[in-house]
Amino acid sequence: MSSLQTSPDSAVDATEQQQTMALEVVVIPVADVDRALQFYRGLGWRLDADVTTDPAFRVVQLTPPGSGCSIIFGRGVTTAIPGSSQGLHLIVLDLEKARAELVARGAEVSEPFHDAGGVFHHADDAALVAGVDPERRSYGSFASFLDPDGNRWFLQEIQERLPGR
Repeated sequence: MSSLQTSPDSAVDATEQQQTMALEVVVIPVADVDRALQFYRGLGWRLDADVTTDPAFRVVQLTPPGSGCSIIFGRGVTTAIPGSSQGLHLIVLDLEKARAELVARGAEVSEPFHDAGGVFHHADDAALVAGVDPERRSYGSFASFLDPDGNRWFLQEIQERLPGR
């Protein structure tokens, strides 16, 4: 098994001031805007905006509880194929509690799993192992669910962040 390599902060030239960049919005492709809106609102996500400027353009923005990043979907906002987003991660402190909350809100969430390699989950389910990480390491336990279009979300349990995070 390989070890986790991290980059030291000193990798950035101290003489240059690097601009802050915050990921604030992820655009997800959906086929039916109202169906997606109902699904995400059902999960308890905050509705930030629902704006239609003409019949071909509608922007819906929602934010998961406690998140600094929102999602946007709608009409005329992306050319991506509905359901093609497959690696969306929601970071949670307690995987089982977060999973239970989503199930109670009507989401079909997988049972907890971890990857046989112990680092991150593979794109397919080839190395999927049932249950949380046996050592309950941060970054190692997951559950997943699909929105009505097939966009795949993962819950990832992180109790302790890597240095510098």
